[in-house]
Amino acid sequence: MKTVDQTVQATSGNAAASLSETPDGTGRTCPAGTATFSAYPPPPSRAHTYSTKFITTHTSQYHLHLQVFYVRLGTGGSGLMWIWRALILLQLVNGVLGWGKEGHFAICKIAEGYLTEDALAAVKELLPDSAEGDLANVCSWADEVRFHMRWSSPLHYVDTPDFMCNYKYCRDCHDSVGRKNRCVTGAIYNYTMQLKSGYQDSISVEKYNLTEALMFLSHFIGDVHQPLHVGFIGDEGGNTITVRWYRRKTNLHHVWDTMIIDSALKTYYDSDIAVMIQSIQRNITDGWSNDVSSWENCANNQTVCPNGYASESVSLACKFAYRNATPGTTLEDDYFLTRLPIVEKRLAQSGIRLAATLNRIFSSQIKIAQL
Repeated sequence: MKTVDQTVQATSGNAAASLSETPDGTGRTCPAGTATFSAYPPPPSRAHTYSTKFITTHTSQYHLHLQVFYVRLGTGGSGLMWIWRALILLQLVNGVLGWGKEGHFAICKIAEGYLTEDALAAVKELLPDSAEGDLANVCSWADEVRFHMRWSSPLHYVDTPDFMCNYKYCRDCHDSVGRKNRCVTGAIYNYTMQLKSGYQDSISVEKYNLTEALMFLSHFIGDVHQPLHVGFIGDEGGNTITVRWYRRKTNLHHVWDTMIIDSALKTYYDSDIAVMIQSIQRNITDGWSNDVSSWENCANNQTVCPNGYASESVSLACKFAYRNATPGTTLEDDYFLTRLPIVEKRLAQSGIRLAATLNRIFSSQIKIAQL
């Protein structure tokens, strides 16, 4: 069996959303023509309103997701009927969490510290009340709604050919049934476009849900920096590689989503995510200070450049995530201590790049459209 060690080396609105950036990052479109998003499943009838509460717990290998779904049926004012459905869904934890709640919280907290005054004001205006003015509080929202907005599941990752250790938008960005642009990089382009067009009222034609666009974009920029969210198609980004993290049975994707961060919190940061964020911010100011400007910038004056981030991730997946992590392996201190610096740097890069993207979207040259 071939191993890496041997080879190392959406919108929820009604209308289609055309990408405002060329998807291959080079100024060219994909061979089939300009990349566009077809409309995702339309919203429910206006006679119905939906609210979903999510109750989650964890087992050693699976994420137990109990979705309580309330459907309020319009009855023309004569009364209300409530239908309760409880669905217990078992899925591999990596398929649910992205970086995990702590990782996404850290990314958005870091980003908030680098927002311009204009961008911060725009973000606060768009945040839902539940965020209490803090983007970090809703940075995992996209994971929480995956079971309700099932069309969004492919937008959290992009699969690449096994062992090639490279990423190409036109080849790789599609969902499991081949629909183009349904992947994490495509979603980043899409929601960037929505926010830009929605905030330029002289240009905007479509009316997008800008709050959802902000929350999706903030989450997906984090996801594309997780190396195994740009992993191999054959193992589903490490999902099917069963390993042990010290004594705990899990899978390789979950190790990178959650367990490296959890172990770092317990070992070095008194189980306090705020302390970990402070440490990463010190590294941004000191150890990585010469790199920050290159992290922020996009070539050709693009608003966002996720293709470069995806290429970085698959390279790191080959060099660090997959290496010495074949099925049945027990991963302990050597793996943890050599991979933790990679994870922390990716969290830092995610935060800096999210802030830079939002700063470009919400520059002082454009104003909020009256939607």
